Amino acid sequence: MEKFLYLSEFDKFLLFKPVVRYQGKHEYNPLESGNHTYFDNNKVVGKGRDKAWEAQFIEDLKSLHPKFKLQGHKGFYNLSMEEFVEKYWFLEAFEKLQKAGIEVYGVKDLKSFNYATTKPQISIDISSGTDWFDVDLKVAIENEFFTLKDLKRKLIKSENYIKLGDGRLAVLPEEWVAKIKKYLRIGDLNKEGQLQVSKKKFTVMEDTFDEGVLNPEILKELAEKKQKLKAFQTIKQQCLPSGLRATLRNYQVEGFNWLCFLDEFGWGGILADDMGLGKTVQVITFILHRLEQKAKKPILVVVPTSLIFNWRNEIEKFAPDINYCLHYGIDRTEDIKALKSHQLIITSYGLMNNDLALLKKITFDYVILDESQAIKNANTSRFKSAVSLKTSNRLAMTGTPIENNTFELFAQMHFTNPGFLGSAQDFKQTYSSPIDKYGNEQVAAELQKLTNPFILRRTKELVARELPPKTEDVIYCEMDAPQKKVYEAYRNQMRLQVLDKIEEDGVGQSKLVVLQALTKLRQICDSPALLSGDQEAYAGGSAKLAVLLEHIREKTSGHKILVFSQFVKMLQLIKDQLEENEIPYEYLDGSATSKQREASVENFQRNKDIRVFLISLKAGGTGLNLTAADYVYVVDPWWNPAVENQAIDRCYRIGQEKHVIAYRMICKDTIEDKIQTYKARKQKVADSIISTDENLMASFDKDDIMDLFG
Repeated sequence: MEKFLYLSEFDKFLLFKPVVRYQGKHEYNPLESGNHTYFDNNKVVGKGRDKAWEAQFIEDLKSLHPKFKLQGHKGFYNLSMEEFVEKYWFLEAFEKLQKAGIEVYGVKDLKSFNYATTKPQISIDISSGTDWFDVDLKVAIENEFFTLKDLKRKLIKSENYIKLGDGRLAVLPEEWVAKIKKYLRIGDLNKEGQLQVSKKKFTVMEDTFDEGVLNPEILKELAEKKQKLKAFQTIKQQCLPSGLRATLRNYQVEGFNWLCFLDEFGWGGILADDMGLGKTVQVITFILHRLEQKAKKPILVVVPTSLIFNWRNEIEKFAPDINYCLHYGIDRTEDIKALKSHQLIITSYGLMNNDLALLKKITFDYVILDESQAIKNANTSRFKSAVSLKTSNRLAMTGTPIENNTFELFAQMHFTNPGFLGSAQDFKQTYSSPIDKYGNEQVAAELQKLTNPFILRRTKELVARELPPKTEDVIYCEMDAPQKKVYEAYRNQMRLQVLDKIEEDGVGQSKLVVLQALTKLRQICDSPALLSGDQEAYAGGSAKLAVLLEHIREKTSGHKILVFSQFVKMLQLIKDQLEENEIPYEYLDGSATSKQREASVENFQRNKDIRVFLISLKAGGTGLNLTAADYVYVVDPWWNPAVENQAIDRCYRIGQEKHVIAYRMICKDTIEDKIQTYKARKQKVADSIISTDENLMASFDKDDIMDLFG
């Protein structure tokens, strides 16, 4: 007895006609009645059909699709072509039919159907090389074979099928599409179409590949690597270098041990401790360690210009025996031999660019980037210069490895471990876009696990419990009538302009116009005078200026205060008011030289008569230690908390003994108020990786933008 299913087309429908065959020649439709006569040597030995067997056949067919349970009374089942291919239903159906021993005929005669009806067979073989795990994956479909390279082209186009030699399409099951995308996220394809996974990615191998794919030898190797990584928690204590003139805190000793741990494996890393936790002294300790290990090549440290003298002071304070030089200023040497005679060379990002040809003639023991967010944009000359330097290993230091989007992490990881995260284009497709644009938490978790061994981040709350409390609060300011009138007039005008631009060019092409409009409204929240070249042209008041002066005169008496603004014009307005009220102050913006910065900081820290320090956010983001202050005012908050936290942490750092109070000044019922709401509403997936911020604008749609101007 045999079971068959015949497929045919009728109009826009597919007909499924079941057939049973007795004695190899007598066929019947199990949905129709009729008798069958059994013969033996041409003699009748019985009559009737096997009703139970046929009934099971019918039940198997009905289970294939919900509609079949209501059909069959006409001798066949039917589906529209759309229903037949919806979610590739036919693949599961044909697999079930095969398992039930039901042969299918007529598929090749269907003119409206162009798919292979069998699922692809996928084979994976993984072997261990020197620096890579080699993954050989092949897909077999009806005697045709395809490599990962073939599949990648399809997945990039969001296609989940492969074209066979006869023109039919073979569908890749959804679960395999997800797996293959995951494979491609962690590895790089070579010219032969073989996937190579860096051994630095050992932490994700077992999560990526199914049980049974990894052979015992590879499992043993992964276990050994994981054990060494786990040993970091109880890693043997390295002897602190004898030349160190500092007493390290416990977490700083652990940081030093971690740097030594990376060095042992030849890995680069990012020391991403909170600002103020002493990253510099940890790295200086490690530099001393390398020098005492008889490093034969010089070490290069690249820093923002504003930190050149900070590093000089820290070296002389904590490691005075290091033979170092500042490659800085118009008198800097161009003599390679003279440079190589120093154990440590400190230069700026600008001079790294300018003197790249000179620096590339030296092979360094280490290249260390301080405030490595300076290379967060992989398209800049800074980034390209940094990765082109010749060195045995690399380190990065930053309190904010991600300020705006995940792609910034790629640039810094590519510097420390070149090729680890693949190409920039691959990283955007596999990590940056899914995380930043679509909030994909699974991909974010994968990236976090992948990069975790190479990033060390401790927060003040975790390791510096001896720091006094920090209070963060919002001061709501009420605009007076003149200021409010200006604000509402501009808001209505900007709303129409933005709406027209979005209608004409779409949201993606309108971001710059939106940001410009938002900036103008924020400036009005500070003071409408910021919009005019002549600040005296606006005769009205400023709610924030009035509240800030009240706090400075009365509520913070006896305290030292930091005042941050993104707008230099706003700082000028505050300066005028301080002078009018005879309140001494220090001032710093982006135009200050390193020496001026140093002098301003010194005066504020030591001079008891200087209570107020006015600082532009751009100038105050790095390199300032202002622990004399205990009050901070962020005059014009934005939606990048990382930048604001950098400002606040100028005083909330090791050495602070007072309770720090930080205020964000917000004009009620304005764009600033709404931005604070969006900060809370738009949960930042990048936080689950390492960061404190993501680019909120990347996920805004038209309704979000128009609501901001509402």
